[in-house]
Amino acid sequence: MKVSGRFGAGPLSDVPAEVARAERLGYDAITTSETKYEATTRWTLAAHVSTRAEIGTSIIIAFPRSPFVMAQMAWELQKSTGGRVMIGLGTQVKGHNERRFSSGTWDAPATRMEEYIQMMRAVWDTFQTGAKPEFEGRFYNFTLCPPAFNMGPIDVPPPKIFISAVGPAMTRVAGRVADGLLLHSFTTEKYVRDVTLPELARGAEQAGRNLADIEVSGGGMMALGETEEEIEEKLLELREPISFYGSTRTYLNVFDTHGLGELGLMLHDMSVRGEWDRMIESVPLDVVREFAVTSTYDDLPDVLAKRMDYATRVSFDAPSDTPEGEARLTDLIKRVQDI
Repeated sequence: MKVSGRFGAGPLSDVPAEVARAERLGYDAITTSETKYEATTRWTLAAHVSTRAEIGTSIIIAFPRSPFVMAQMAWELQKSTGGRVMIGLGTQVKGHNERRFSSGTWDAPATRMEEYIQMMRAVWDTFQTGAKPEFEGRFYNFTLCPPAFNMGPIDVPPPKIFISAVGPAMTRVAGRVADGLLLHSFTTEKYVRDVTLPELARGAEQAGRNLADIEVSGGGMMALGETEEEIEEKLLELREPISFYGSTRTYLNVFDTHGLGELGLMLHDMSVRGEWDRMIESVPLDVVREFAVTSTYDDLPDVLAKRMDYATRVSFDAPSDTPEGEARLTDLIKRVQDI
């Protein structure tokens, strides 16, 4: 099992040190997300200063960016790193696309994402082989690329493309066209086994693909500690992200799987009224336990081996600001890699 860490949550100037730390600890891959900061600057800097780890995004928002521009960036980073780039794409939700990113009308996001990836691969094929661009879709077109704009071939395989998916339609897209699936943090073991994995397999079958060729990246919410008291404190902290994601109607099917649809609707109504503190207090601790991996640090490899036996890679971190903490995390990474 590969182990992935995170970087880029703070200032851009922190990225080189974060990359050095991750490689020193033994992470196979490190990824940056796109929340308050734009992702491509951190992704590029990390690729430049890294020496061995896979450098990726988890996630970068697709639709505000042209698939040609995304393909250009990934192609150049793949060449400069010797083949160590992964692209984790996500859609975000309707409100953010229309009202924050201003990325056009929200329409058929699963279909649009599938076309987005197909066009990226068409661009790469033109770069690599000189093939005439002939991709025409409902949302995207790539039918022009004079030699002056062709980046040319590289000596390594194309970058891997992962999709972050929650709903069945987007999960099937991952099965049809992606190299891997990024499990959203707002998910549960039951939802993954009952909904996500069957839909991923269905998408792979539709495209005539082997399911074993599609990576699954796990991780999500974790409550880790040395003692039960520490774990309980972490569980209480997780009520905030669960209340935030749970208020989004796009993710209501996760709650529905557990018979918690009314909780999701209540959280949505509270979010509309701006009652953020009440939302957090409204999430019961037993609901948090459904979402979170709970474990002591020492038991984590055994817990992951049982709970995430479907995953080819997993993301986690632990305090490592002391020599003892760093040694513990290094050991944990090695033990999970042995799964």
